[in-house]
Amino acid sequence: MTVSVNRRDFAKGLGGIVLAFTLDPALAQQQQPQQQRQQPLPGSLNGNRMLDAWIRINADGTATVFTGKVELGQGIVTALAQIAAEELDLPLARVTMIQGDTGRTPNEGVTSGSQSIENSGTALRLAAAEVVQIMRELAAPRLDAHAGELTVRDGVLHAVNGKSITYAELAATLDLKREATASARPKPAGTHKIVGQSVPRFDIPGKVTGKAMYVQDVRLPGMVHGRVVRPPQYGATLASLDDSKAKAIPGVIAVVRDGSFLGVVAEREEQAVKARDVLAEGAKWTPGPELPDPANLFAHLKSLPAKVEVIGVKQAPLLASAPKILEATYTKPYMAHASVGPSAAVAEFKDGKYTVWTHSQGVFPLRAELVKALKVPPASVHCIHAEGSGCYGHNGADDVALDAALLARAVPGKPVRLQWMRDDEFAWEPYGPAMAMHAKASLDGEGRIVDWNYELWSNSHSTRPQSTDGANVLAAWYMAEPQRMGAPTSPPQPAGGGDRNSVPLYDFPNQRVVHNFVQPMPIRVSALRTLGAYANVFALESFMDELALAAGADPVAFRLAHLKDPRGRAVIEKAVRMANWKAGEKGSLARGRGIGFAKYKNLACYCAVIANVEVDRASGRVRVTNAWSAADAGIVINPDGLTNQIEGGIIQSTSWTLHEEVKFDKHGILSRDWSNYPILTMPEVPKVEVALINRPDERALGAGEGSQGPAVAAIANAFADATGKRIRDLPFHPERVKAVLA
Repeated sequence: MTVSVNRRDFAKGLGGIVLAFTLDPALAQQQQPQQQRQQPLPGSLNGNRMLDAWIRINADGTATVFTGKVELGQGIVTALAQIAAEELDLPLARVTMIQGDTGRTPNEGVTSGSQSIENSGTALRLAAAEVVQIMRELAAPRLDAHAGELTVRDGVLHAVNGKSITYAELAATLDLKREATASARPKPAGTHKIVGQSVPRFDIPGKVTGKAMYVQDVRLPGMVHGRVVRPPQYGATLASLDDSKAKAIPGVIAVVRDGSFLGVVAEREEQAVKARDVLAEGAKWTPGPELPDPANLFAHLKSLPAKVEVIGVKQAPLLASAPKILEATYTKPYMAHASVGPSAAVAEFKDGKYTVWTHSQGVFPLRAELVKALKVPPASVHCIHAEGSGCYGHNGADDVALDAALLARAVPGKPVRLQWMRDDEFAWEPYGPAMAMHAKASLDGEGRIVDWNYELWSNSHSTRPQSTDGANVLAAWYMAEPQRMGAPTSPPQPAGGGDRNSVPLYDFPNQRVVHNFVQPMPIRVSALRTLGAYANVFALESFMDELALAAGADPVAFRLAHLKDPRGRAVIEKAVRMANWKAGEKGSLARGRGIGFAKYKNLACYCAVIANVEVDRASGRVRVTNAWSAADAGIVINPDGLTNQIEGGIIQSTSWTLHEEVKFDKHGILSRDWSNYPILTMPEVPKVEVALINRPDERALGAGEGSQGPAVAAIANAFADATGKRIRDLPFHPERVKAVLA
C-alpha cells in the first residue's frame, strides 16, 4: 500500500483527524513542581492543570479534545471521545480527538497498565464538566437567567424564559486558559446518552478496509528508507567494518556508523534491505558476554542477588496444627511481544530539529530519551503518535524511533522510514521476564486454608523510557559515546511489577508474600501485558485448585468459601451460570474444564474465566475449545469495546499458555522468526463468551489486562481436570504435555 501525503496533511492526522489549534508547548508539558504542590486533582488533571490543554470549543461550536493517551488497538480514543462528548453535551460527530503529540497534547506519561479510562477519562470528564459550567456562567447574563437554571442540549444552552445561545456564539469570548478546579459536578450516570453505548470504534473501518492506518503505512514526499544492522548478541561491539560493497549498491545514500550502531539509508526499501545484508557481511564483531544455560534458567534466576520485600502479611493465632500442608513451584519463561507488524518509525531532521512519527506508548518519555541520546534541547524534538500494527507493552517502538532519528541525522531534509526486520524484532525487543513462583499452604480439618506462604523471583518488568539515571533505548547503548541502561525498577505495591497480583484477594487468617526482585538481567526485559500478574495468577489459582482437591471440595465452592469481596463473588457466580458449571463434575481423559479468577492489580477490574479444553494424548496438543468470562469494570463506557478487551485478553493468554517461549542458548537469542516462536493460529482460537456486570454508580476500573491471568489459570486447571496431571511450567507445548502424561 502506498499513500502519498505531505507533511502538513500528515500532521493533521491520517484517518480524518483534524487539528484545531497548536497548543503552547509550555502547556503541553506537565506542570512545574510548584503547581504540583497545590491541592491534588483527580486523574491526569493533577499533572496537566490548564483547561485548554484538554479542550477547545471551536468557532463552529464543535470541540477539539486532547489526550496524552494513545490508540493501540484497544479502542481507547473512541471511549475517551464518548466521555468528553457526554459531558460537553455534544454529538460524537462534533468532537475531534487529538492524541499523543508532544507539541499539542497533555503529558500523560505512558499508555499502559489499563489506566487510560481511570486517568485520562477522569481528567476529561472533569475538564469537560468544568468547561460547560464556565459556559453557563458566560451565557447567563446574555440570557437574562441564572447559570444554575440553564439546560444544555447538543451544544445549545437554554433558559427557562425561552432564550438560548450556542457554543459557537460563546466561543469567541470563552477563555479556557485557566487552571482546572475539578469543582464542577459531572452528569449523574442515569442521564448518560453516549457513555454506556456500544459506539463503533473510530479506528476499525480503516483497518478492515485496508486504509493507511499505521506508522508502517506512512509515506511522505521525498521519503527514503533505512535499515539497521544489529550485533550478533547482546553486548557485542563493532571491531571493524568494510562498507565498500554496501555503498556500491544502487540507491544507497548513506552508510551510518556511530560506534557500534550501524545502519544504511537508501532511496527504496528493497535497496535498504539488500544493503543491510551486504553491510552485515562486512561487519566484524567482538563477542559479548554469554547468556545463562537455559536448562538451568530458574536455578540461575534464584541464585542472583535480589532485593527482598515482604508484602501482604496477615497474622492470626493458629488454633490447632493443620493436618494437611501442600507446596508447589511454578515457572514462566521469557515471552516476546511478537508484534505482527515489525516496529517502525519515520524521522526527519530539518533546520536543526527532529520530527519523529512513532507508535511509542509514551511520546513524552520517548522525547526525553531522544534528547539525551541526540544531545539536543527538548524543543528540538517533536514526537507524534501514529498507531503501530501489533503494538502493546514495551516492544521495539521506542528503540526504532531512535534508530530512525540517527539515520535521519545523516541525511538532513529527507524523511527516513525505518522498519525493523523480523529478526530485529524478535532478537532485540524487551521480553516479558522469566519468573519462578513457590506456594505453600496449610489446610485445617474443615478444609479451609489457615496459612498461606508465597514467594516469587523476577527481574524488572519496567525498563521503559524515561529513566532518570541512564537511557532505555537500544541504540544509545551502542553509540560511540554510549549511555548505560537505566537501573531496573519495580513499581511499588499495591499495583506492583513482578509481584503484581501476588497478594491473594482471598481471605486467609495467616499469609506472607515475598518478592525477590532480581536486578541483574542477562536478557533484556521490560513490560509485557499484565507485568507479573499473568504468572502470579497462574500460580495462585492453580494452587487454589490443588488445595481444593486436597480438601475434597469443588473448585468454585472452595474459592467462594475463602472470598468475602461481594463483587469478586458476583463475577465468579456469573461465570459459573454462563458455563453451566456443575459442582463435583469430573473431566474425562481427554476433556476437562477449569476456573480462574482475579481482580487485576487488586485495584482494577474483577474477572472470572471458565475454560474447556481437549487434550490429544498421542500428540500432546492441548486445545481450548470454549471460554466464558464475567467481568466487572465499574461503570462501562463502551460495552462492545470492553467486551473486545476481555475477549482479546483470553485469546492472547491462550497463545501465551499453549505456545509462547523465547528460546536462547549461551551465545544468544534463537527465536528470530515465527518458526522458532509459534503463536496461536486462527483455527485454534476458542469460542469466547463475555458478560459484563455494569456498575454505573462506581468508578471505572482498568480492564485491558484483566483477563489474561484468569484465562491461563482456567486452562491449567482444565488440563488437570481432564488428565489428572498438573503442569506447573509454562507453556503447555506438546513435548511437555506428553512428558507429564507419561
